[in-house]
Amino acid sequence: MAQTVLVTGGTGYVAGWCVAELLRRGYRVRSTVRDGSRGATVRRAVSSVVDPTDRLSLVVADLTADDGWDAAVDGVDFVLHVASPLGDTARGADDLIVPARDGALRVLRAAADAGVQRVVLTSAANAASPSSYGDDSVTDETLWTDPDDPTLIPYRRAKTIAEKAAWDFMADHDGPTTLTTILPGAVFGPILDVGHLGTTRIIARMLDGSMRGAPRIAFEIVDVRDIADIHIRAMTAPAAAGERFLATGELVSMREMARALRAGLGPAADKAPTRELPDVAVRFAARFLDPSLREIVPALGRRNRHRTDKARRLLGWQPRPAAETLVDCARSLIEAKAAQVGP
Repeated sequence: MAQTVLVTGGTGYVAGWCVAELLRRGYRVRSTVRDGSRGATVRRAVSSVVDPTDRLSLVVADLTADDGWDAAVDGVDFVLHVASPLGDTARGADDLIVPARDGALRVLRAAADAGVQRVVLTSAANAASPSSYGDDSVTDETLWTDPDDPTLIPYRRAKTIAEKAAWDFMADHDGPTTLTTILPGAVFGPILDVGHLGTTRIIARMLDGSMRGAPRIAFEIVDVRDIADIHIRAMTAPAAAGERFLATGELVSMREMARALRAGLGPAADKAPTRELPDVAVRFAARFLDPSLREIVPALGRRNRHRTDKARRLLGWQPRPAAETLVDCARSLIEAKAAQVGP
């Protein structure tokens, strides 16, 4: 009989691809949703790439409440904890940090009590990064971001604190359950659902012309399909127990991203901006015009990169080229009419 995997937050961008890839590999999948009415959304999104038949089930469980988690983990072999609750950072960092940390502990506690074999938790590469991205360094999983650094944006603090809390919990756990964490870079690639675009909104803005220039920032681009793959590899590999794995790709500037889109799509990417914006203009806009830009200001002029040697060596993980990911992402947005293109 096929093993059963619980994936948290099935409506999410990364979680949806994890569900799809698990089904493609023959697993039975149970996915959590916060609202039972969202189950149809998960099934419809996954069905665009794989037939779930009777191997996909949905269960209601919210990371901010205890109800539903014992039933969610009952009888499952593995858990992929991909979901993270979104808070309103305008009200303060704790609105993001507290639910991320408490949600991770809720899932771990329920999984450990149920004797689940392994929990794979999705963290972020910026939980293993120096405080300043301007540091011209190449770092690995041994580095932990300092959560007490006052310059950190709330998202970085939340991801770091949640992952640390998970490892602290496991340090006091003596049962059969093991933990592995995955630390992705900037996730792009094809979408399954226009309602959950995730980071692909950046590509949509490039295509539709609403991004007038390219800020001087860069992303370690990794394909969402490769992130699903590394979660599943980490789920079953004996050597992955108790380990962190960075899952990043090539460091690509936004101007280079635009050029890759233009080269791969032709006229459909004519609006992708290849003009680089001065840092002072981005800082001014973040302060006075567009508060959503504030979280990218610390990444201006980024040079820091991460090593993925460990994932390649222990898991046999091989991410695809960034240009392929970007073009596939753009094509899926165009097909889904999530981005306006052309002159």
